[in-house]
Amino acid sequence: MSLDAQRHEAERLLAQLAPQLGPAAVRELLDAPQATLPDVDAQRVRVSALEQQLQTLADPAARRLRTLTKHLVRQSVWIVGGDGWAYDIGYGGLDHVLASGRNVNILVLDTEVYSNTGGQASKSTPRGGVAKFAAGGKQGPKKDLGLMAVAYGNVYVAQIAMGASSQQTMDAFLEAEAHDGPSIIIAYSHCIAHGINMRFGMRQQKLAVESGHWPLYRFKPPAPGRDRQEFVIDSQAPSIPLKTYAYNEIRYKMLSYTNPGEAKRLLGLAQEDINQRWRVYSALADRWPATARRGQGEPGSHVPAPDGASATPAPRT
Repeated sequence: MSLDAQRHEAERLLAQLAPQLGPAAVRELLDAPQATLPDVDAQRVRVSALEQQLQTLADPAARRLRTLTKHLVRQSVWIVGGDGWAYDIGYGGLDHVLASGRNVNILVLDTEVYSNTGGQASKSTPRGGVAKFAAGGKQGPKKDLGLMAVAYGNVYVAQIAMGASSQQTMDAFLEAEAHDGPSIIIAYSHCIAHGINMRFGMRQQKLAVESGHWPLYRFKPPAPGRDRQEFVIDSQAPSIPLKTYAYNEIRYKMLSYTNPGEAKRLLGLAQEDINQRWRVYSALADRWPATARRGQGEPGSHVPAPDGASATPAPRT
């Protein structure tokens, strides 16, 4: 809001000084499109020329404008936080920002646990994961923050895992930045609290995606040049059982030592969570198809059974 106020003041002063600066040059600065990176670079060149011209003016408005010229270039606003904040104790504030309609970007670094306060369970902790206050394994499913944001309809939403697809990660950041409205990117973030060798964090991200625990997708609201929303699944249908991914991590595996029966029960329920989520996402992708899908098989065509021994086709919606 502060940046918006300073931009409006800069535009007001610029219009006031138009007779001295040249109406055509002022109009070009005020009307410049800044939807793409080349557009922004071109505006920076115009602002640089403006700053040199302002140095020659003694008008107090020119001195004031010299302190605000950077606000004539489109600003990028990012809010960065963890899952404990985004899913849990700060969700009310995050939801308020998403509902505001403002051009604000949010990046959630999702470790699925309160990492910086000792590893307590959060609403992002998946079913079966062991954490403080969930020593017997998290009983309920992981909150689907992305799908909740999709429900607004005007929020750009992406779920990414850099270890699985650096290209999809880059696509998501560029699209979020270009979206004229709220955007949220939820990034898989491996953590020491997962009980892994951190050297293999990127490999574990890839397994999370292959198991279906962390599907990659992008939801694009209607925008100029796109008259409808699109839901793009960027990852393949689950190709390995959840156990292959999960039991590389102590946060899952330790329960199999302390309570094997409960570990097996929760793993089966967690696999069903994955199967159901994939069916929902596949239905959204079918309902709001993209012009072209890159790197994706037929949605919902393959979902592994809970024990990983066999696979059956997922029902189509």
